[in-house]
Amino acid sequence: MRWGSMLAVYALIWVISAFAVLPFGLRTPHEAGVAPAKGHATSAPVNFRPRLVVLRATVVSALVFALLYANFREGWITVSDLDISPLIGL
Repeated sequence: MRWGSMLAVYALIWVISAFAVLPFGLRTPHEAGVAPAKGHATSAPVNFRPRLVVLRATVVSALVFALLYANFREGWITVSDLDISPLIGL
């Protein structure tokens, strides 16, 4: 796998991981027991920490990419393993 391809795949995995870990640890004003700030939605988080989201997304994406790259090198799961045509009668 080329470096550019590896970087592109890692970037895609990182973005997906960022969206996946985004809601963890957030509290709404109701859950935190505080009044929402004027002009904010009642569902807006009161403790959003973007650095923590970036850290979590980086750790998760590094683990997922490591598994993906190991599979690429070792060939544990190949395209022929994913052939579902016998299952659907084709």
